[in-house]
Amino acid sequence: MSLLSVEDALDRILGSATLRPRTEHVGLHDAVGRVLAEDVPALVTHPAFDNSAMDGYAVRHQDIETVGAELAVIGQSAAGHGFKGEVGPGQAVRIFTGAPLPAGADTVIIQEDTERLPEDRIRTKFVPGKGRHIRLSGQDFAFGEAALSAGELLDAGRLTLAAGMNHARLPVFKRPKIAILATGDELLPPSSKPGADQIIASNSFGVGAIARDNGAEVIDLGIVADDQKAIADQVARAQAADVDVLVTLGGASVGDHDLVQATLLSCGMTLDFWRIAMRPGKPLMVGKLGDTTVLGLPGNPVSSLVCALLFLEPLTRKLARLPARERMTTARLASPLPANDVRQDYVRARLTRDADGSLVAHPFSRQDSSMMKVFAQSDCLIVRRPHAAEAPLGASCDILRLR
Repeated sequence: MSLLSVEDALDRILGSATLRPRTEHVGLHDAVGRVLAEDVPALVTHPAFDNSAMDGYAVRHQDIETVGAELAVIGQSAAGHGFKGEVGPGQAVRIFTGAPLPAGADTVIIQEDTERLPEDRIRTKFVPGKGRHIRLSGQDFAFGEAALSAGELLDAGRLTLAAGMNHARLPVFKRPKIAILATGDELLPPSSKPGADQIIASNSFGVGAIARDNGAEVIDLGIVADDQKAIADQVARAQAADVDVLVTLGGASVGDHDLVQATLLSCGMTLDFWRIAMRPGKPLMVGKLGDTTVLGLPGNPVSSLVCALLFLEPLTRKLARLPARERMTTARLASPLPANDVRQDYVRARLTRDADGSLVAHPFSRQDSSMMKVFAQSDCLIVRRPHAAEAPLGASCDILRLR
């Protein structure tokens, strides 16, 4: 099987993804970052009544058509405590922002445009237009209006609108379920005391963080040894949980101790491909197990994280109905890079800004795919296309931002 390009691999992964119409209703506090599954109609009209947009006086416009008009103040209207009477000729009602407009009034004159006189009277200093400073009932939305539509991402503004429409819960698409399974005789969980031939398993935490950050519910299947039955048991557990994606970490190649691919094939997986023209991350396995997408990520931590960013993130966002996240931009090289071979390179680098504010990428001198500290210190990955020519100091380069 020949090596696939990164672009072709991503197209195939996204093209075969199964979008399931699974929905649920959640409270507003839990709805941020979720995607609406249905149109949401307003359960109230807003504003529910004509009200004042300013502090001032509710008047009849015909009584203030000339500067210096004098009016008798007959009461007040405050938010939650409206004036119950009616404004008649030569009368005004003191009104506050958000308060109901009294019957008979058709204009609000702001307090700065009036002069207080003795015996609860005012004199006008300005003539506003008729209807000024009034919020009309329904000018925001009306009862039954679908002010929020299916497919919209629920952010602060849309959640505020939903609450204002009198909804306490909203219909949203369920988060995609992603199961993560680490494999390897040498792996131990954090806080263990490793022996001479053992290491601490770390990949699942970074990969899980990427999945959660992009809208997924993550099921950690833990660590299993290089044993086909043990692997098959966890695959069965993932199937029982009806996950959208099963991510395996390590063992996806075809070496003597790489049992994941063979086990998954025996469990019914249809293999699509398992090698990509990229570095780090060449041995990426992709297949389908029923409606579940299987992503077999490399065992080296950096390879695993790079592949998760390139493939798991866009897959997760598609399954969650979230818009694609754009991480790509350009920078200038702080040091030259050699010509590239047939694989697409992702070179870890720090970012700074030069005097004119442009991004400058500083590649790390060591790029081994097991070096977690270098990845953690990196701000971006410099993307080197296959067969790219030598890049001199100061050359423009494509970068994938990590943060």
